[in-house]
Amino acid sequence: MNKSELRRKYKELRLKLSEEEIEELSLKIANNLLQLKIWDLEFYHLFLSIAEQKEINTEYTLHILQGKDKNVVVSKTDIKKHQLKHFLLTDNTAIKKNSLNIPEPVGGIEIAPKKLDLVFVPLLAFDKNGHRIGYGKGYYDQFLASCKPDVIKIGLSFFEAEEEIKEIYDTDVALDYCVTPNKVYQFKN
Repeated sequence: MNKSELRRKYKELRLKLSEEEIEELSLKIANNLLQLKIWDLEFYHLFLSIAEQKEINTEYTLHILQGKDKNVVVSKTDIKKHQLKHFLLTDNTAIKKNSLNIPEPVGGIEIAPKKLDLVFVPLLAFDKNGHRIGYGKGYYDQFLASCKPDVIKIGLSFFEAEEEIKEIYDTDVALDYCVTPNKVYQFKN
C-alpha cells in the first residue's frame, strides 16, 4: 500500500474505536512508556490529542510527566506559515481548539525546538524501520528536523507496525521508538 492508502486504512481503523477502547488503549500506551529509560530528561514535547480524529488520549502521558515534575512543551499551529511554535505548558496556560480542532496554547513562554530532549510524535501508521505516516502536511517532519540531532523521537500508536512503508522521502524523519498498547518498538537510526 502507498502512503495515501495507509493513511486511509488507519483513519478508518481509528474511527471504529469506541471512546472506551481509546481510553483503555491510551492508558496501556502510557504504562508501556514507563518501561523506557527516558525519564531523566528536562524538556518533553507532547502533542495534545484531537478527539475528533480519535487520536490517542495523551492526558495519561501528561499526568506521568507532571508527576515526575518535567517541563512539558506543546505546539501551536501556524496554518498560514505551515509550521509549529512551541510553548511551555504551565498551570496558567490557556488551551483553545484551533480551526482544525487541535488543542493549542493561547500564548505563553516560547521554547526553541533545540531545547527539547524528547518529542512524542503523533502518527497514523509506522513500519518496522521507524518510518511514520502522519496526516501528510509535513508539520512534524519540519519540526523534528529543527530539533537537536540527538532528540529522542517516540511515536504513539494504537496499532502495530506495518512491515515497510515504501514511499520514504529525504525530508521524512524516522522515529527512535514507537509505543503501542502491546509493544515497545526500538529502531536503529
